[in-house]
Amino acid sequence: MQATSYTYDAGTRTGSVLLDDGTPVEFGAAAFDAGGLRLLRPGQRVRIETEGAGAGLRITLVTLQTL
Repeated sequence: MQATSYTYDAGTRTGSVLLDDGTPVEFGAAAFDAGGLRLLRPGQRVRIETEGAGAGLRITLVTLQTL
């Protein structure tokens, strides 16, 4: 699934993305670390992997979207 980076805190390695429908979803340090990234800027397109649905949606991986 694709999304857009919305917030990112380099100190905690946590942040949030906006899904294409505008829904914000937060991610934890484990999801950020799983993607192997070192930095994330607001507005970057990312690829995410998730578990669950609705209010229980959880991001398990955040990485940069590549063409």
